[in-house]
Amino acid sequence: MASANNMTELIITGLFRDPEVQRVCFVLFLPVYLATVVGNGLIVVTVSVSKSLRSPMYFFLGYLSLVEICYSSTVVPKFITDLLVKVKTISLKGCLAQIFFFHFFGVTETLLLAVMAYDRYVAICKPLYYTAIMSRPVCHRLVVGSWLGGFFHSIMQIFITIPLPFCGPNVIDHYFCDLHPLFKIACADTFVVGIIMFVNSGLFSVFSFLFLVSSYIVILFTLRNHSAEGRRKALSTCASHITVVILFFGPAIFLYLRPASTYTEDKLVALFYTVITPMLNPIIYTLRNAEVKNAIRKLWGKKVNSRIE
Repeated sequence: MASANNMTELIITGLFRDPEVQRVCFVLFLPVYLATVVGNGLIVVTVSVSKSLRSPMYFFLGYLSLVEICYSSTVVPKFITDLLVKVKTISLKGCLAQIFFFHFFGVTETLLLAVMAYDRYVAICKPLYYTAIMSRPVCHRLVVGSWLGGFFHSIMQIFITIPLPFCGPNVIDHYFCDLHPLFKIACADTFVVGIIMFVNSGLFSVFSFLFLVSSYIVILFTLRNHSAEGRRKALSTCASHITVVILFFGPAIFLYLRPASTYTEDKLVALFYTVITPMLNPIIYTLRNAEVKNAIRKLWGKKVNSRIE
């Protein structure tokens, strides 16, 4: 068990070794993280307050943005602060906690994206039954199911990691704690746990991605029978969802589909889906969605007017 380990603190190598480059990265990535929190937080507040965004699609979008804030916050704040210190350390318990929450919010986001794809499928392919199928209680159950799915996935990851003995060296060649780099410093054979992780993370990502792609293919096929205006509006919404799916799943599949024994660390790929993608999601959804943009303008217009009065 973890108590048998003689290692309680880990050293993180970080993204780059050059102090000057690290300071430049700090200047670049701090605004990115702030934009992630502000952008996604703005969507959460707008969906919660605006009466025009009461449909299930925006209900799910609000939760997706909330998960994005949590997901990014499990890695980015420590990563940014580590850019200013020479020796980057984290406790073993802190490392396991970061792995748990990183996978928890990541899988929750995956399941929410699947829920949003199902919502668009029902809205476009079965419009007459949409209100009955996507009722408010059903929407709440789908969101709760997404959170529970993320929780059980992460618990499984932690259960296979805690029994491993970590006896050194205590250096993780990454800028945050994740399963692949942690397995590398275990003083035990990690082939079996690597296979479990391959199935639990890699294949899960692939099947989720295939499900989402199949859903949107069916949706696009169904749109042939809609009017030109209906196709335009539906395609605009679906294009945003498809873009987010590709940005999220592409790097994740690339990193987690390979066994740990043959894994070559690619920090830049991980940087993309931990730092960049969470910032892009609110931009993608707001720029391609007139209703969200109008709701944001009305929300901030009311605040400005109330301050003037």
